[in-house]
Amino acid sequence: MAEIAADAPQRVAPRPRLRGAALLGTVPFFAFVTIFLVIPTLTVVIGAFTGDGGRGLTLANVRALTDDYILDAFGRSITLSASSALIGAVLGALLAYALVTAKPDGLLRRLVTAAAGVLAQFGGVTLAFAFLATIGLSGFVTLWLQEHGLDPYANGVWLFELPGLTLVYTYFQIPLMVIVFLPALDGIRPQWREAHVSLGGNTWQYWTRVAGPLLAPAFLGSALLLFANAFSAYATAAALVSQGSPIVPLQIRGALTSEVVLGQANLGKAMALGMVVVVAVVMALYSLLQKRTAKWLG
Repeated sequence: MAEIAADAPQRVAPRPRLRGAALLGTVPFFAFVTIFLVIPTLTVVIGAFTGDGGRGLTLANVRALTDDYILDAFGRSITLSASSALIGAVLGALLAYALVTAKPDGLLRRLVTAAAGVLAQFGGVTLAFAFLATIGLSGFVTLWLQEHGLDPYANGVWLFELPGLTLVYTYFQIPLMVIVFLPALDGIRPQWREAHVSLGGNTWQYWTRVAGPLLAPAFLGSALLLFANAFSAYATAAALVSQGSPIVPLQIRGALTSEVVLGQANLGKAMALGMVVVVAVVMALYSLLQKRTAKWLG
């Protein structure tokens, strides 16, 4: 038996894969994150605590965040983000529910989801021009309403103020809500409703006691994502508001590019640091809610 075992062909152990070669494919990703996320974030953090002209460390820039005009800008940004996120979340959730009731592979669902994917990224100068051409002071809808005795700007030009920004932001918040909330609605099993009905429950009880509590974390998490999306938006407001700085991104632009008040570049970085902190808190809450959603609907 020992001779037979000696003559048997020896099985060669598989060669372990080189970890360096396996990690080589992640180099472009980490390079992208380093160049476009890590380095800009470090620049903002360091600049927020640096004096004018790079002379030493200081807390003056951070203390300046308590000035009234900066606090007002943060307040308007939070109000704009919260209102557009709430409106977009409610309307987007209703549209997503309408899609869930349609055929999963139907043409309607494919068209709406494709349109939502495009419109969620439709912003900046293009979106601002679309609203100006539609409901601006000389927009064709505005002119048509004025010809019929209705003036949407009889009480002031609200399009260039906070209500107008809320309306414009809601335009891309609704399709974004459809994209992020639709998977949660797909996770609701039809068998749960059938079991609820078989036990004598009605529609109101199903949504308040079964589906509602299950979807609440996903809805709140999606609303937080919409809030962060609106809070960090810049191009649309910059193209629409030509004068003044009603929100924080426009205040940062003024601090970095102003030719009237010099030496405020680091103040702009301090305001950017404040935005980073707000978005970080929001995204941390979003991550917690996503974990709770995955626990029940995964």
